[in-house]
Amino acid sequence: MVALNQSAVRPVIVKVGGGGDINSAGIARDLANLNESVIVVLGANAERDRLAQKLDMPTKTLQSVSGYESVYSDDNAIDVIMMSYAGLVRMRFVEACQKLGINAIGLSGLDGRLIEGRRNRGIRIREQGKTLLKRDFSGKPEQINTQLLTQLLVDGFTPVISIPIADENGVAINADNDNIVTVLHRQMQAKRIYQFIEAPGLLADRDDPLSLIRKLDSSELGARESEVSGRMKRKLLALQKLFEQGPTEVIIADGRVESPITTAESGTIIS
Repeated sequence: MVALNQSAVRPVIVKVGGGGDINSAGIARDLANLNESVIVVLGANAERDRLAQKLDMPTKTLQSVSGYESVYSDDNAIDVIMMSYAGLVRMRFVEACQKLGINAIGLSGLDGRLIEGRRNRGIRIREQGKTLLKRDFSGKPEQINTQLLTQLLVDGFTPVISIPIADENGVAINADNDNIVTVLHRQMQAKRIYQFIEAPGLLADRDDPLSLIRKLDSSELGARESEVSGRMKRKLLALQKLFEQGPTEVIIADGRVESPITTAESGTIIS
């Protein structure tokens, strides 16, 4: 096999949120006009929750003692993740791309050990006045199979990546897509990163869509993180870690609009 120069392929990363109102079809249409190597990281939390409810295995959320929220990933949760993220949602997105002439290929972090991580030792939570250690099938991504990804990009494929990822023993585990994007950037040095969410961009007040933050310096992320809670707190922490991996431009934009990528610069630009 011919050795590949991974540094010669600097992709654009497109992180598609998993909310029910995200216009995945519009994102796929815009990808067809994006003349760059692209890696898609696909969310599916709305479909996961819908499917979990239907199967009478509702999604459970934990909040750590440090204030970060995460999904409790037991055996049932991993099964639902495989059905929703690595199944229905990812295959429909690949189908949408293929209909537009984009040679997309769907991969979970398990496939070819594309994304390997380490399983969490446990999440410290407060419950009924006590601090408990909850252990589940979740973890942090640590490395990417860059040879596989680079080969796919060089050969003209558009990888569409989803959880689960593989832990150190090859077991399927849940992982946060923001952390996956951080590891991808560390090893692939992305030119640009799009993140599509169900909001106009980062908001100073999450209840006020008019409080859009148009531009943000990466040095301001720490101060912003201390002002928010819940999922946004985790997102801002992940963004801080992302910029520690190397320079890039992050655009957080509305994924609900007709042409999300084309109009992305009306969102929040972080550099």
